[in-house]
Amino acid sequence: MALRFPRFSQGLAQDPTTRRIWFGIATAHDFESHDDITEERLYQNIFASHFGQLAIIFLWTSGNLFHVAWQGNFETWVQDPLHVRPIAHAIWDPHFGQPAVEAFTRGGALGPVNIAYSGVYQWWYTIGLRTNEDLYTGALFLLFLSALSLIGGWLHLQPKWKPRVSWFKNAESRLNHHLSGLFGVSSLAWTGHLVHVAIPASRGEYVRWNNFLNVLPHPQGLGPLFTGQWNLYAQNPDSSSHLFGTSQGSGTAILTLLGGFHPQTQSLWLTDMAHHHLAIAILFLIAGHMYRTNFGIGHSIKDLLEAHIPPGGRLGRGHNGLYDTINNSIHFQLGLALASLGVITSLVAQHMYSLPAYAFIAQDFTTQAALYTHHQYIAGFIMTGAFAHGAIFFIRDYNPEQNEDNVLARMLDHKEAIISHLSWASLFLGFHTLGLYVHNDVMLAFGTPEKQILIEPIFAQWIQSAHGKTSYGFDVLLSSTSGPAFNAGRSIWLPGWLNAINENSNSLFLTIGPGDFLVHHAIALGLHTTTLILVKGALDARGSKLMPDKKDFGYSFPCDGPGRGGTCDISAWDAFYLAVFWMLNTIGWVTFYWHWKHITLWQGNVSQFNESSTYLMGWLRDYLWLNSSQLINGYNPFGMNSLSVWAWMFLFGHLVWATGFMFLISWRGYWQELIETLAWAHERTPLANLIRWKDKPVALSIVQARLVGLAHFSVGYIFTYAAFLIASTSGKFG
Repeated sequence: MALRFPRFSQGLAQDPTTRRIWFGIATAHDFESHDDITEERLYQNIFASHFGQLAIIFLWTSGNLFHVAWQGNFETWVQDPLHVRPIAHAIWDPHFGQPAVEAFTRGGALGPVNIAYSGVYQWWYTIGLRTNEDLYTGALFLLFLSALSLIGGWLHLQPKWKPRVSWFKNAESRLNHHLSGLFGVSSLAWTGHLVHVAIPASRGEYVRWNNFLNVLPHPQGLGPLFTGQWNLYAQNPDSSSHLFGTSQGSGTAILTLLGGFHPQTQSLWLTDMAHHHLAIAILFLIAGHMYRTNFGIGHSIKDLLEAHIPPGGRLGRGHNGLYDTINNSIHFQLGLALASLGVITSLVAQHMYSLPAYAFIAQDFTTQAALYTHHQYIAGFIMTGAFAHGAIFFIRDYNPEQNEDNVLARMLDHKEAIISHLSWASLFLGFHTLGLYVHNDVMLAFGTPEKQILIEPIFAQWIQSAHGKTSYGFDVLLSSTSGPAFNAGRSIWLPGWLNAINENSNSLFLTIGPGDFLVHHAIALGLHTTTLILVKGALDARGSKLMPDKKDFGYSFPCDGPGRGGTCDISAWDAFYLAVFWMLNTIGWVTFYWHWKHITLWQGNVSQFNESSTYLMGWLRDYLWLNSSQLINGYNPFGMNSLSVWAWMFLFGHLVWATGFMFLISWRGYWQELIETLAWAHERTPLANLIRWKDKPVALSIVQARLVGLAHFSVGYIFTYAAFLIASTSGKFG
């Protein structure tokens, strides 16, 4: 018999129904469950797939560079970044009529194009790229790296080049390479690029391979480095009248601590960023050499974990047993990596707008909105993934004997206290926040807005003041003009910071009031509830009072049949599934808040946000309804405009989202009956009955239908908001 899909599971390959296809796809990446898998093959497969992942990333970024160089207007944009609209790529569409062709021919292009809202133009401009040739060179280089990655992946699957399990489990050497090699050396290399290419480009000097060795990045070369006079590298920075990309008003400094923003580009000083990356490089180069590798010096992580005895015995045996637990569990390691990456991605969303690193990106409002929303949603998915793999660790990899009375075991021992506290916090936040919003709604409805309950966020304002914001009049720390910190800041460190924080033209430490207080607590409710569901899913993954033997059923089981009532919906997978809905809702509130506050800030009518955000009808009417008007009338019998495609996507997003409920609010019996009826009709229809199926059509399983429903809900939700966000912002600001 010919091998059928899936080849990794002979049991599944012999399934006579369509379950074979869907379960095959669902378990394709669950290497642990495949036939004949060994620990060694498991590690080698994952290692090889990393090369494939890198190849895809390099190919994708190469494609970005290539299409902008081929069909974009980078060289025109560079001449006037504030007024030329950056083009992502051309559009060829046979459905376009003349009005559509005219509507989408923008940015000085000859035909219909897509405008770039990704910030790549600003990024490439900041790092020193100036011509289409530069972009093509970058695209070819990344294509080469992509090919190299594919070859690397193939090579490491050949018998001679397959790494052994001991190599994968050598934690100290891996830290050495990841901390020093990945973070340290790459940060140092990036500092080199900024100092040798980007900073000269910002001063009108074009450094490329042909003159790279002749142009000194600093007038004194390496002299100050070897003589210990490092402060010389910070002297004579660019002046506040510096025109970015020209020598007008430029200085010679390469590593500075100016603080604040370049007045013209509204982005961080390039010389500050070079300094930052150099500091990071040194930090990580040292960090990567603290652990004992082949040379017998430095720390052994296992010794560190076992030597640490918690004070007063309050944490039992502390970190004993953790080294082997983590080092032998891929899911634990992946959970840690995803948790870190998720937090970092959310921080990227925050810092890309509050401390913009790329020249002129702060004045490209649609790009700012798109990047914030994009990174927050990605962070949400990554963070929920961290808990999912944490739960799989408890089911597949956790060994109670190995972890007796250590911090991990004690987490499981007092899980009831953890879960009930999270539950209490969520209930408190939810009822109080909703109560305040609804009270304010009623007061508005009855014509007595002065009876609203409006709470000033005084603690947050105090923290902002401590960092130097003077408008609240707190007179504390950096906002106290007579304090030592304030005076030191004027000369020694970051003199530009205090100007930046009190400027109203940027997004740094925005002024906050009662509307912010309320939405902050609504977001806190969402965060705590999402966390509650995820933490409960992981801590109850091995078993609960209701179902003590839960771990024997695996990560995703629907129910244990009718005999044990109430075992539906309690698998660790179900917790992940429910948490994703809360995650999406929470990030919805986060992005609504960010977008509305910024729209009013950019338009100069901050009072609209301040007055309307204190009650729910204000959010529905003055944010959602008011800003979706362009979309609701996107195209009509009288013609169309450049927002029409977003209006269509807005509708399409709603359709995908609504389709999700078809899978979420029905169980498989309904579909099984429907399928059997359709199969009956098919077999009795002339011509159609010439086509037969090898696999008997059956309905999706409960868990699969939930996944399909969740995917449609998520994709539709994000598509709808993306269309709303981009259309409402670009419709106002171009």
